[in-house]
Amino acid sequence: MKTEELKKKSNKELNKLLLDSRERLRVLRFDLASGRVKNVKELGKLKKDIARILTILKQDKSSV
Repeated sequence: MKTEELKKKSNKELNKLLLDSRERLRVLRFDLASGRVKNVKELGKLKKDIARILTILKQDKSSV
């Protein structure tokens, strides 16, 4: 997800997206360990999305 899209969302939506992304990452890690993952790049994309969400949340928090 792009940063511009994330900045348009509310904090509540960002927190929900963060929880969903972390859950998806957890599932992918288990699938990777069991050999069921074909697209390993998705792990990196998810990690970057989580980092983007956390950055935006922290920027909003410090500006308040």
